[in-house]
Amino acid sequence: MTGQLRAFLREGNPRTLLASFFYFDTSFMVWVLLGALGNFIADDLGLAGTQKGLMTALPVLSGALLRLPAGAAADRFGGRRVGLVGLGLTLAPLAVGWLLADRLATVYLVGLLLGVAGASFAVALPLASRWYPPEHQGLALGIAGAGNSGTVLASLFAPRLAEAFGWQAVFGLAMLPIATVLTLFALLAEDSPTHVARQRLRDYTAVLRQADALWFCLFYSVTFGGFVGLASYLSIFFHDQYGLSKVASGDLTAACVFAGSFARPLGGLLADRLGGIRVLLALFALIGGAMLLVSRIPPIGGVPVLFFTGMALLGMGNGAVFQLVPQRFPREIGVLTGLVGAAGGVGGFLLPFFLGSFQELTGSYGPGFALFALAALGCAGLLTLVQRSWRRRWAGEGGLVVARTQVYVEN
Repeated sequence: MTGQLRAFLREGNPRTLLASFFYFDTSFMVWVLLGALGNFIADDLGLAGTQKGLMTALPVLSGALLRLPAGAAADRFGGRRVGLVGLGLTLAPLAVGWLLADRLATVYLVGLLLGVAGASFAVALPLASRWYPPEHQGLALGIAGAGNSGTVLASLFAPRLAEAFGWQAVFGLAMLPIATVLTLFALLAEDSPTHVARQRLRDYTAVLRQADALWFCLFYSVTFGGFVGLASYLSIFFHDQYGLSKVASGDLTAACVFAGSFARPLGGLLADRLGGIRVLLALFALIGGAMLLVSRIPPIGGVPVLFFTGMALLGMGNGAVFQLVPQRFPREIGVLTGLVGAAGGVGGFLLPFFLGSFQELTGSYGPGFALFALAALGCAGLLTLVQRSWRRRWAGEGGLVVARTQVYVEN
């Protein structure tokens, strides 16, 4: 084990890996900042349910749409340069939120602009991974990808800071870690000398003509979309539905997000051992069951367990989806990760929007969670239909690889 770690440190670029982690971590932290501050903003501006849902969903949608151009720009101009631009641009919405966000339209604008932070994973992860050989890709991507823990930091600290200084001030305070990481990134990050094949528009359109690519987009829109959508909206749900304090709602959300963030590698591991199709089928069924129970709006005593479990299942689902993607598309993995990741962001926009809209229309969050449960169970049904074709054409029993192909996923 020690020898493997030494080889990892010797063959890669630890400075760039560290820079990528900090870039990813702080970017994810500010990406979900509107959700973490949602209760304070909603009380101050008197927002209705649909407005709350849209406010928390806009950064997710914007980040999804910006992911593809950000990844293409990193391929063309280098991840270091694009990362510096991304961090610099992230300061703009934070400044607007700090100094000018006194009405809903401005808050919506801040949400759209925060999508720049959400697009960071299209830059940070390839920047780190390209320094490492295939045998060290898992560890490199695991370290850089642990930056999604920034969502936990936002849920833990933003409500406390808002209670002490006001929610607008939190945007100003968030500029400090972004500016610090901008400096560190400039000092530490380096582009790999490895040649990168640029992805063209026709590469994306060619893949989209294949039905399997659309299936993966759908499945990831439920797993990652569910994870990031709930990460953005749970603090509002806990506060509105159960009357928890704003800080307690943030703490409970942080615990659930923690479960989803760190369960993703377990999903990939189980998929490797048991087969991605088999694992993903079970996860969709369990996610659907958990969300159906949530849709009944049970007493507060059992709700944290349901959401902690549900978020862990969604995190494992993310890992299972990307265990299958390189089996089906080993040569188009860069294009597929971009498309599938963008679809996940779209799912993350729809979930909080529907939760807020149904709460306003019906007075209950139950229908929104029931719809999400049906989406997960529907994916289980669809996967059941296509699994026979998948196993016959490119996967073995349970979705295990028939002929091992050495690939790595930049996600």
